[in-house]
Amino acid sequence: MAPPILPPPADVPLRSFTPPPIAMLTDFGTRDGYPGIMRGVILGIAPASPVVDLTHEIPPQDIASGAWVLSTAWRYFPAGSIFLAVVDPGVGSARRALALRVGGRLFVGPDNGLASLVTAQTPIEEAVVLDNPRYQLPHPSATFHGRDIFAPAAAHLAAGVPLVALGSPLAPQALVTIALPAPRWEGEALAGQVLHVDTFGNLITSFAGPLADALLSLPGVSITLGGATISDRAATFAAGPDATPFALRDSSGHLAIAVRNGSAAAQLGVARGAEVRAHGMSRGMAG
Repeated sequence: MAPPILPPPADVPLRSFTPPPIAMLTDFGTRDGYPGIMRGVILGIAPASPVVDLTHEIPPQDIASGAWVLSTAWRYFPAGSIFLAVVDPGVGSARRALALRVGGRLFVGPDNGLASLVTAQTPIEEAVVLDNPRYQLPHPSATFHGRDIFAPAAAHLAAGVPLVALGSPLAPQALVTIALPAPRWEGEALAGQVLHVDTFGNLITSFAGPLADALLSLPGVSITLGGATISDRAATFAAGPDATPFALRDSSGHLAIAVRNGSAAAQLGVARGAEVRAHGMSRGMAG
Protein backbone atom coordinates (compact mmCIF):
# COMPACT_ATOMS: atom_id res chain seq x y z
CA MET A 1 0.00 0.00 0.00
CA ALA A 2 1.03 3.59 -0.55
CA PRO A 3 2.03 5.60 2.52
CA PRO A 4 -0.89 7.38 4.20
CA ILE A 5 -1.75 10.91 3.19
CA LEU A 6 -0.24 13.30 5.70
CA PRO A 7 -2.02 16.49 6.74
CA PRO A 8 -0.77 19.94 5.78
CA PRO A 9 1.99 21.42 7.92
CA ALA A 10 0.86 22.34 11.42
CA ASP A 11 1.18 26.07 10.78
CA VAL A 12 -1.25 25.93 7.84
CA PRO A 13 -4.92 25.74 8.88
CA LEU A 14 -6.64 22.83 7.17
CA ARG A 15 -9.52 24.96 5.92
CA SER A 16 -7.12 27.32 4.12
CA PHE A 17 -4.80 24.72 2.59
CA THR A 18 -5.17 24.70 -1.18
CA PRO A 19 -3.24 21.87 -2.84
CA PRO A 20 -0.86 23.19 -5.50
CA PRO A 21 -1.01 22.06 -9.11
CA ILE A 22 1.27 19.29 -10.35
CA ALA A 23 2.57 19.82 -13.90
CA MET A 24 3.75 16.64 -15.65
CA LEU A 25 6.45 16.58 -18.33
CA THR A 26 7.60 13.24 -19.77
CA ASP A 27 8.82 11.49 -22.90
CA PHE A 28 6.23 8.73 -22.44
CA GLY A 29 3.86 9.77 -25.21
CA THR A 30 0.14 9.06 -24.89
CA ARG A 31 -0.21 5.70 -26.64
CA ASP A 32 0.73 3.68 -23.57
CA GLY A 33 -0.72 4.07 -20.12
CA TYR A 34 2.38 5.42 -18.38
CA PRO A 35 1.25 9.04 -17.83
CA GLY A 36 -2.20 7.86 -16.76
CA ILE A 37 -0.68 5.45 -14.25
CA MET A 38 1.36 8.28 -12.73
CA ARG A 39 -1.78 10.39 -12.54
CA GLY A 40 -3.51 7.49 -10.76
CA VAL A 41 -0.73 7.36 -8.16
CA ILE A 42 -1.11 11.11 -7.60
CA LEU A 43 -4.87 10.79 -7.18
CA GLY A 44 -4.37 8.12 -4.53
CA ILE A 45 -2.20 10.43 -2.43
CA ALA A 46 -3.29 14.00 -3.24
CA PRO A 47 -6.73 13.72 -4.86
CA ALA A 48 -7.47 17.45 -4.57
CA SER A 49 -4.39 18.59 -6.48
CA PRO A 50 -5.02 19.60 -10.08
CA VAL A 51 -2.74 17.79 -12.53
CA VAL A 52 -1.61 19.60 -15.68
CA ASP A 53 -0.16 17.68 -18.62
CA LEU A 54 2.54 20.12 -19.67
CA THR A 55 3.65 17.63 -22.33
CA HIS A 56 4.26 13.92 -22.76
CA GLU A 57 5.73 14.37 -26.24
CA ILE A 58 9.39 15.06 -25.45
CA PRO A 59 11.38 12.89 -27.89
CA PRO A 60 12.37 9.62 -26.19
CA GLN A 61 15.44 9.95 -23.94
CA ASP A 62 15.95 13.55 -25.09
CA ILE A 63 16.98 15.24 -21.85
CA ALA A 64 17.99 18.47 -23.58
CA SER A 65 14.56 18.91 -25.19
CA GLY A 66 12.85 18.25 -21.88
CA ALA A 67 15.12 20.76 -20.17
CA TRP A 68 14.31 23.37 -22.80
CA VAL A 69 10.54 22.96 -22.51
CA LEU A 70 10.69 22.99 -18.70
CA SER A 71 12.82 26.14 -18.71
CA THR A 72 10.34 28.00 -20.93
CA ALA A 73 7.27 26.95 -18.93
CA TRP A 74 7.95 27.06 -15.21
CA ARG A 75 7.64 30.82 -14.64
CA TYR A 76 4.07 30.80 -15.98
CA PHE A 77 2.82 28.56 -13.18
CA PRO A 78 1.85 29.99 -9.78
CA ALA A 79 4.24 29.93 -6.85
CA GLY A 80 4.04 26.60 -5.05
CA SER A 81 3.48 24.60 -8.24
CA ILE A 82 5.15 21.20 -8.48
CA PHE A 83 6.82 20.04 -11.69
CA LEU A 84 6.95 16.28 -12.12
CA ALA A 85 9.52 15.93 -14.90
CA VAL A 86 10.54 12.46 -16.08
CA VAL A 87 12.85 12.03 -19.06
CA ASP A 88 14.98 9.30 -17.60
CA PRO A 89 17.20 7.12 -19.81
CA GLY A 90 19.19 6.22 -16.68
CA VAL A 91 16.22 4.79 -14.77
CA GLY A 92 17.33 2.00 -12.43
CA SER A 93 20.99 3.01 -12.62
CA ALA A 94 23.09 4.84 -10.04
CA ARG A 95 21.66 8.23 -11.09
CA ARG A 96 19.94 9.97 -8.19
CA ALA A 97 16.25 10.81 -7.80
CA LEU A 98 15.79 14.42 -6.72
CA ALA A 99 13.38 17.05 -5.51
CA LEU A 100 14.33 20.73 -5.66
CA ARG A 101 12.92 24.05 -4.59
CA VAL A 102 13.69 26.74 -7.15
CA GLY A 103 12.05 30.13 -7.55
CA GLY A 104 9.22 29.24 -5.19
CA ARG A 105 8.33 26.08 -7.16
CA LEU A 106 9.21 22.44 -6.62
CA PHE A 107 10.79 20.14 -9.18
CA VAL A 108 10.78 16.34 -8.94
CA GLY A 109 12.73 14.11 -11.31
CA PRO A 110 16.02 12.40 -12.13
CA ASP A 111 19.42 13.98 -11.54
CA ASN A 112 20.42 14.10 -15.20
CA GLY A 113 20.29 17.80 -16.03
CA LEU A 114 16.57 17.93 -16.76
CA ALA A 115 16.06 20.88 -14.39
CA SER A 116 19.42 22.52 -14.99
CA LEU A 117 18.21 25.17 -17.45
CA VAL A 118 15.76 26.26 -14.77
CA THR A 119 18.45 26.33 -12.10
CA ALA A 120 20.69 28.32 -14.44
CA GLN A 121 18.02 31.05 -14.38
CA THR A 122 17.26 30.99 -10.63
CA PRO A 123 19.32 29.66 -7.71
CA ILE A 124 18.38 26.41 -6.01
CA GLU A 125 16.88 27.08 -2.59
CA GLU A 126 16.83 23.49 -1.35
CA ALA A 127 17.56 20.03 -2.75
CA VAL A 128 17.07 16.48 -1.47
CA VAL A 129 17.73 12.97 -2.72
CA LEU A 130 14.49 10.98 -2.74
CA ASP A 131 15.73 8.18 -0.50
CA ASN A 132 13.01 8.02 2.17
CA PRO A 133 11.00 4.87 1.35
CA ARG A 134 8.02 6.16 3.33
CA TYR A 135 7.24 8.46 0.39
CA GLN A 136 7.66 5.85 -2.35
CA LEU A 137 5.52 2.98 -3.48
CA PRO A 138 6.59 -0.36 -1.98
CA HIS A 139 9.25 -2.31 -3.89
CA PRO A 140 10.02 0.29 -6.60
CA SER A 141 10.49 -1.11 -10.08
CA ALA A 142 13.89 -0.70 -11.72
CA THR A 143 12.19 0.53 -14.91
CA PHE A 144 9.35 2.85 -13.82
CA HIS A 145 10.54 5.35 -11.23
CA GLY A 146 7.99 7.80 -12.62
CA ARG A 147 5.28 5.66 -11.05
CA ASP A 148 7.06 4.38 -7.96
CA ILE A 149 9.31 7.25 -6.81
CA PHE A 150 8.67 10.52 -8.64
CA ALA A 151 4.84 10.60 -8.75
CA PRO A 152 4.52 9.69 -5.04
CA ALA A 153 7.08 12.34 -4.11
CA ALA A 154 5.24 15.02 -6.09
CA ALA A 155 1.89 13.97 -4.63
CA HIS A 156 3.15 14.00 -1.04
CA LEU A 157 4.61 17.46 -1.59
CA ALA A 158 1.22 18.57 -2.91
CA ALA A 159 -0.44 17.07 0.17
CA GLY A 160 1.74 19.23 2.41
CA VAL A 161 4.72 17.03 3.26
CA PRO A 162 7.84 19.21 3.72
CA LEU A 163 10.55 18.78 1.11
CA VAL A 164 13.11 17.88 3.76
CA ALA A 165 11.03 14.85 4.80
CA LEU A 166 11.42 13.17 1.41
CA GLY A 167 15.11 12.40 1.72
CA SER A 168 18.67 13.41 2.42
CA PRO A 169 19.84 16.99 1.80
CA LEU A 170 21.99 17.50 -1.28
CA ALA A 171 24.36 20.37 -2.03
CA PRO A 172 23.15 22.23 -5.16
CA GLN A 173 26.62 22.16 -6.72
CA ALA A 174 26.51 18.34 -6.70
CA LEU A 175 23.66 18.19 -9.22
CA VAL A 176 24.22 17.08 -12.81
CA THR A 177 23.87 20.00 -15.21
CA ILE A 178 23.66 20.64 -18.91
CA ALA A 179 24.16 24.03 -20.53
CA LEU A 180 22.85 25.77 -23.61
CA PRO A 181 25.56 26.23 -26.24
CA ALA A 182 26.62 29.88 -26.30
CA PRO A 183 27.01 31.70 -29.64
CA ARG A 184 30.66 32.03 -30.67
CA TRP A 185 32.60 33.98 -33.24
CA GLU A 186 34.05 32.03 -36.17
CA GLY A 187 35.87 34.51 -38.33
CA GLU A 188 33.39 37.21 -39.34
CA ALA A 189 30.32 35.09 -38.56
CA LEU A 190 28.57 34.55 -35.24
CA ALA A 191 27.74 30.85 -34.95
CA GLY A 192 24.90 29.40 -32.91
CA GLN A 193 22.64 26.36 -32.88
CA VAL A 194 19.04 25.37 -33.31
CA LEU A 195 18.00 24.61 -29.72
CA HIS A 196 14.47 23.39 -30.30
CA VAL A 197 12.08 22.53 -33.11
CA ASP A 198 8.47 23.01 -32.10
CA THR A 199 5.46 21.18 -33.45
CA PHE A 200 4.99 23.77 -36.21
CA GLY A 201 8.54 23.30 -37.46
CA ASN A 202 9.74 26.66 -36.12
CA LEU A 203 13.49 26.61 -35.46
CA ILE A 204 14.34 28.27 -32.15
CA THR A 205 17.99 29.31 -32.03
CA SER A 206 20.58 30.05 -29.36
CA PHE A 207 20.51 33.76 -30.25
CA ALA A 208 18.58 35.33 -27.36
CA GLY A 209 17.86 38.59 -25.56
CA PRO A 210 19.72 41.68 -26.80
CA LEU A 211 21.55 39.58 -29.39
CA ALA A 212 18.25 38.45 -30.90
CA ASP A 213 17.06 42.06 -30.90
CA ALA A 214 20.23 43.15 -32.70
CA LEU A 215 19.90 40.44 -35.35
CA LEU A 216 16.32 41.47 -36.01
CA SER A 217 16.88 45.23 -36.08
CA LEU A 218 20.27 45.88 -37.63
CA PRO A 219 20.33 46.46 -41.41
CA GLY A 220 22.52 44.27 -43.56
CA VAL A 221 22.43 41.27 -41.21
CA SER A 222 21.64 37.86 -42.70
CA ILE A 223 21.40 34.35 -41.32
CA THR A 224 22.52 31.14 -42.97
CA LEU A 225 20.93 27.84 -42.04
CA GLY A 226 20.54 24.59 -43.93
CA GLY A 227 22.22 26.02 -47.03
CA ALA A 228 19.79 28.94 -47.22
CA THR A 229 20.43 32.63 -46.61
CA ILE A 230 17.66 34.27 -44.59
CA SER A 231 17.33 38.05 -44.65
CA ASP A 232 13.57 38.53 -44.22
CA ARG A 233 12.25 39.47 -40.77
CA ALA A 234 8.82 39.89 -39.28
CA ALA A 235 7.22 40.74 -35.96
CA THR A 236 4.53 38.04 -36.26
CA PHE A 237 3.97 34.80 -38.14
CA ALA A 238 1.20 36.36 -40.22
CA ALA A 239 3.49 39.21 -41.29
CA GLY A 240 6.14 36.90 -42.71
CA PRO A 241 6.64 36.43 -46.45
CA ASP A 242 4.81 33.65 -48.21
CA ALA A 243 6.71 30.33 -48.51
CA THR A 244 10.03 31.95 -47.58
CA PRO A 245 11.89 31.39 -44.29
CA PHE A 246 12.12 34.50 -42.14
CA ALA A 247 13.38 35.46 -38.69
CA LEU A 248 11.28 36.63 -35.77
CA ARG A 249 11.43 36.76 -31.99
CA ASP A 250 9.99 33.62 -30.41
CA SER A 251 7.87 33.81 -27.25
CA SER A 252 10.87 32.36 -25.38
CA GLY A 253 12.87 35.51 -26.19
CA HIS A 254 15.05 33.66 -28.69
CA LEU A 255 15.42 34.34 -32.38
CA ALA A 256 13.52 31.78 -34.43
CA ILE A 257 13.32 30.88 -38.11
CA ALA A 258 9.80 30.26 -39.37
CA VAL A 259 7.78 29.76 -42.55
CA ARG A 260 4.31 31.28 -42.61
CA ASN A 261 1.72 28.49 -42.63
CA GLY A 262 4.53 25.99 -43.13
CA SER A 263 7.47 24.24 -41.49
CA ALA A 264 10.90 25.84 -41.56
CA ALA A 265 12.41 22.56 -40.36
CA ALA A 266 10.95 20.65 -43.31
CA GLN A 267 11.67 23.34 -45.89
CA LEU A 268 15.29 23.78 -44.81
CA GLY A 269 15.87 20.12 -43.97
CA VAL A 270 17.36 20.82 -40.55
CA ALA A 271 16.77 19.60 -37.00
CA ARG A 272 17.79 20.49 -33.47
CA GLY A 273 21.53 20.95 -33.20
CA ALA A 274 21.92 22.38 -36.70
CA GLU A 275 24.42 25.23 -36.95
CA VAL A 276 23.05 28.68 -37.65
CA ARG A 277 25.30 31.64 -38.54
CA ALA A 278 24.72 35.38 -38.44
CA HIS A 279 26.62 37.51 -40.96
CA GLY A 280 27.05 41.26 -41.23
CA MET A 281 27.52 42.02 -37.54
CA SER A 282 30.54 43.45 -35.79
CA ARG A 283 31.65 42.16 -32.42
CA GLY A 284 30.60 45.47 -30.90
CA MET A 285 27.09 45.11 -32.32
CA ALA A 286 26.76 41.68 -30.72
CA GLY A 287 27.68 43.03 -27.30
